[in-house]
Amino acid sequence: MRPEIVVFDIGNVLIGWQPDRFYDGVIGPGARQRLFAEVPLTAMNERVDAGASMQDEVQALARAHPEWRDEILMWHTRWADMVHPVIDHSVALLRALRGKGVPVWALTNFGVETYRIAQGRFDFLNDFDRAIVSGHHRVIKPDPRLYAILEDAAPVPPERLLFADDRADNVAAAIARGWRAHHFTSPAGWAACLVDAGLLSPEEAAAPGTDAT
Repeated sequence: MRPEIVVFDIGNVLIGWQPDRFYDGVIGPGARQRLFAEVPLTAMNERVDAGASMQDEVQALARAHPEWRDEILMWHTRWADMVHPVIDHSVALLRALRGKGVPVWALTNFGVETYRIAQGRFDFLNDFDRAIVSGHHRVIKPDPRLYAILEDAAPVPPERLLFADDRADNVAAAIARGWRAHHFTSPAGWAACLVDAGLLSPEEAAAPGTDAT
């Protein structure tokens, strides 16, 4: 059964999201490992993705860990430097789908403020026909409630959705609801999935600058 809506995750599917790599470059791998071991940055970021104010959360964490204050504040002041690189082949796939008239949606864990920043920096994030952003709904993947929000908005049944996400638990949550889903590990694998689903030809799914033949 051919999918009717393609749903993209964003982080590590369309753009890189590796804060540890950012901190490795700024403070070095050893200090970064201590920072992440001593400060609950990931939990803080999940609260932001669930709708909390990034500035408030970062400031509170910096007060709680004054020994890491400057490094923690970078999560706010230099957040834009943590989202890179653009995964060009994935962006090309998004645009190829839209060029063929296939509706393309997003289902993403993103804070309200951070998504706004990302949209200003990456124009392709404005190309979605619909974006379900966790921060606006105050629930994050893999919580089934976020998937249900997309289902309620979609004009097709769950089995007509095709979803790509870099996290296996998020993919499993989609499959449990009857979605078709692909565990994204590379844009080439995602391209092959789209070809197998009958949505793109091999030529349309080829990486930019390559010959599909």
